[in-house]
Amino acid sequence: MSREILLLVDALAREKNVNRDVVFGALELALASATKKRFAEDVDVRVAIDRNTGNYDSFRRWKVVPDELIEVPPQQLGLSEALQRKPDAKLEDYIEEPLEAIEFGRIGAQAAKQVILQRIRDAEREQILNDFLSRGDELVTGTIKRMERGNAIVESGRLEALLPREQMIPKENLRSGDRVRAWVMKIDRGARGPQLILSRTAPQFIMKLFELEVPEIEEGLLEIKSAARDPGIRAKIAVHTNDKRIDPIGTCVGMRGSRVQAVTQELAGE
Repeated sequence: MSREILLLVDALAREKNVNRDVVFGALELALASATKKRFAEDVDVRVAIDRNTGNYDSFRRWKVVPDELIEVPPQQLGLSEALQRKPDAKLEDYIEEPLEAIEFGRIGAQAAKQVILQRIRDAEREQILNDFLSRGDELVTGTIKRMERGNAIVESGRLEALLPREQMIPKENLRSGDRVRAWVMKIDRGARGPQLILSRTAPQFIMKLFELEVPEIEEGLLEIKSAARDPGIRAKIAVHTNDKRIDPIGTCVGMRGSRVQAVTQELAGE
């Protein structure tokens, strides 16, 4: 059975491209959840799998708390009683006692698989988000995967982001399949859905668009000091030049208005 566990861990780690420890942790949770069903009370169970052999041990545990603060007796132990069991026990420690390990084949394969896959999905999402953040990008360009209650779910590669209805330009009518670009307004790591929150109405969005269209900004010859918008209607930017030979307004407008027109098209005619 221990060999079966190691084969399962290796297969899932390769398939989902995540660390083996993530799969081991998910499997430990699944085994602990199945073990808890032996008890009528809501007990705390820990399962530890040996990463080399695949053998595992199960423990029931109690958290050590002050005697007067016991709120969940099946999961907590007062300090005075904990000291009787373990003389060096301290507050916040755990007191454990071994349990008979449940057989891997009897834990309910489907339930275990769901826990494992959920943990793997969480790890994948975290890895994808970290990869995006490591690039330092502030704009997301992608395709609207679906609409949910007026909000757009934007897919960019393996990354999913949320463009809320109130962050869309008022007169634009976005639909599934549309290509869209937006500024990363917020990162919500606690969200169960997309963790990147986007905006197409923020002043920072127009500033980033001009940075894309005007190379002189990236080169440090021009600097956008601020921007103000009435989304979908009009916008203003304040530009400063660090080179007296450069006309800041003309440079941002571009030859025959090419640069400013590119930004205007992205902003639905703003």
